[in-house]
Amino acid sequence: MGSTAYVLVTLVGPDVGGSDIVGIYRVDGPHTFTVIADIGAFALSHPPKPAFFIPTGVQYALDFYHGAFMVTDGHHNRVYRVTLDGQISEVIAFDDIVPTGLAVHGNTVYMAEAGPIPHLPQNGKVVSFEPKSPTATQVAAGGRLLVDVEFARGHTLYALAQGVWPLGNPEGSPALPNTGSLLRVNPDGTFTTVTEGLNQPTSVEFIGDTAYVVGLPGEIWKIKGVSSPPHGGAR
Repeated sequence: MGSTAYVLVTLVGPDVGGSDIVGIYRVDGPHTFTVIADIGAFALSHPPKPAFFIPTGVQYALDFYHGAFMVTDGHHNRVYRVTLDGQISEVIAFDDIVPTGLAVHGNTVYMAEAGPIPHLPQNGKVVSFEPKSPTATQVAAGGRLLVDVEFARGHTLYALAQGVWPLGNPEGSPALPNTGSLLRVNPDGTFTTVTEGLNQPTSVEFIGDTAYVVGLPGEIWKIKGVSSPPHGGAR
């Protein structure tokens, strides 16, 4: 935000054997930080309605929205609003849809849904909502284990699919290697595949017509010409 970096930290609390704070950290310098919001404590005091087994939740993504942050919790199936002074509130709650990545356009929040296990393609959706709305509107569906959504140049919306989830694996396991894809959202609510074969992607950002995709194994993929249809090529 401006020249200040913020980091979302999860799965580090005592409920999973850790000893750190689950929440948003402000990076003050190369070796210093300040916790600005204890989301784990809020989750403990305000448990969700769907079933859960990690009391502090599994927060997935954050995005800046009108002077505050929007934060998804993929385990507690809800979105938080977090202010810079640490005030936390629930914006919208869902059934078991596994909210993941976020994008903001004007007053509207766009959100990716991985869908419940076994992460079937029809449950991989992009939805939109405004913070004062009690429900979300479906924008597109048909992606395998969607993990992010972002706008590229020209206000074209894209989604990132992690790929084929292996049946029988534990909850929270990633998709099979090299099955991920970058998808373009079409006006009719479908997806068009831009690039395939991505290795367990987790997030995407755009600079101009180039997409940068981060993968779980530590790779970063650069996909050129994304907003110049029909297809971009991975480098």
